[in-house]
Amino acid sequence: MTYGYRTDTYGLGVGGGGDRGGLRESAARHALLPLRLFLGITFIYAGIDKLTQGGFFAATGTGSVGELMRNVRDTSAIPALVDLALKSPAGFGYAIALGELAVGLGTLFGVFARLAAFGGALISLSLWLTVSWQSDPYYYGNDLIYLMAWLPLVLAGAPAFSLDAVLAGRRRRIR
Repeated sequence: MTYGYRTDTYGLGVGGGGDRGGLRESAARHALLPLRLFLGITFIYAGIDKLTQGGFFAATGTGSVGELMRNVRDTSAIPALVDLALKSPAGFGYAIALGELAVGLGTLFGVFARLAAFGGALISLSLWLTVSWQSDPYYYGNDLIYLMAWLPLVLAGAPAFSLDAVLAGRRRRIR
C-alpha cells in the first residue's frame, strides 16, 4: 500500500492528505529528530563548556583533563589510550572539545549527519573505554548510553529538518 508521501526541500512531509498512513509515515520520518536535538545540543554544550572552563586544558590541577586522565588510567579498558592522551593533555582536551562542538553542530543542523554521528559515537566510545569504564554496574556509565544513542543516527542520518535533506531534495530535482 502506498500513501503518496513525498518530502519538500526541507525534508518535511507533504502529500498523503489526512490519511493515517501519511501521518504514520511522517511520524516515522521524524522519529529521530528528538534524539538529534538532544545529542546535538548536549555535545555543543559539552564542547563550549570545556573551551570556556578555566584550567580544563592544563596538565595538572583540579578539573584538568590531565588530572582526569591520570585518575582513570589504571581502571580504563585501554590504558594505552589514556597514556596517549597524557602525552599532550592540552592537545587531547582541545581535540575532545572541538570534536564535541563539530559533532554537535553537524548533528543539530544535519550537515554530514552520518559522519557527525559517527564522530559522536567515536568520542563516546573512547570516553567509555577510558573515563567511565570502571562504572559498576556498567549501565551507570553514561558514555555507553551516548554511544548507543549515536548508532541510530549513524544508520539513518538526518532525513528531515537538515541541510542534508535540503541538498538531497535539490539533487532529486536536478535529475
